[in-house]
Amino acid sequence: MTWNVLALPPLPEDAVRGLLADLDGRAEVRVPARHDRAALLDALPEAEIVVGDWSGALALDAEAVRLAPRLAFVQQPSVGVDGHDLEALARAGVPLANTAGVNAAAVAEWCLAAALSLLRHLADGDRAMRAGEWPQFAYQRRELAGCRVGVIGFGPIGAACARLFRALGCRVSYWSRTPRREAYGAAYLDLDALVAGSDVLVLAVPLAPETRGLIDAARFARMPKGSVLVNAARGGVVDQAALLAALESGHLAGAALDVYDSEPPAPDDPLRSCPQVLLSPHAAGVTPEATTRLIRCVLDNITAATDGRPVVNVVNGADPLVRRRSPRL
Repeated sequence: MTWNVLALPPLPEDAVRGLLADLDGRAEVRVPARHDRAALLDALPEAEIVVGDWSGALALDAEAVRLAPRLAFVQQPSVGVDGHDLEALARAGVPLANTAGVNAAAVAEWCLAAALSLLRHLADGDRAMRAGEWPQFAYQRRELAGCRVGVIGFGPIGAACARLFRALGCRVSYWSRTPRREAYGAAYLDLDALVAGSDVLVLAVPLAPETRGLIDAARFARMPKGSVLVNAARGGVVDQAALLAALESGHLAGAALDVYDSEPPAPDDPLRSCPQVLLSPHAAGVTPEATTRLIRCVLDNITAATDGRPVVNVVNGADPLVRRRSPRL
């Protein structure tokens, strides 16, 4: 029997069907009539497998889970699972999987490039040169080699960051909620000790209730004067007002951001006019290589689910063996 797959990625229907073409014969793919919540809720009663929306606009909250009595598996085509109600899905016996690791190399390379750009003032020099200036000695440029780099979050992205920064001669430490057995030469530190001892602080931690606002005014004050922040996690991990205050006071030398509280930021968001901020449009993980790995991960997991094999990368604690469900009476 074929499975009913509801595909929510924010792409034209033809593109979605093309990406999921390998499922022909094992799944009937449906796309909501519109990319809005009402259309999502209308489509959920028949859905057995959901391929999520990486933009977060169509998330499965408790109400959506309640309206999906046949739902057996959710495959999120991203690392972040923001907006989905993990507990509601787990209570319903529905595993939620992400695509952990598929963009680790791409995001880690962006973090390294962003740190180098901040320390060497690459964007500042480019802007000044285009304005007719010659700022050869205008900035306090620093070498990355020898810097103390702290990585917050040590999943695949954090681990990849540790390997890259160590390869360039940095002293790397990390903090995560669970210390790792394999840390690629990075030392584990208490969070506040890590913050206080990092010339470059890299954020690669998932957004969760306990990490929201993790880097606040108090932690910015603990960072060494002249240090820089690189955020490839989620905007909500950082207190934006505190970040701007630390930059404007000169305590923080710069920040590189790929993620924001609201995406995209409003046209008048003060981050857009802050010269010490390097802005990136949530594109750190957007490379052809990472996209290929992501599609393969999604297809492999759905194939495993429909074949009766355990899926991988389950993030909500549910049983990874997907079972068909009968509608609740």
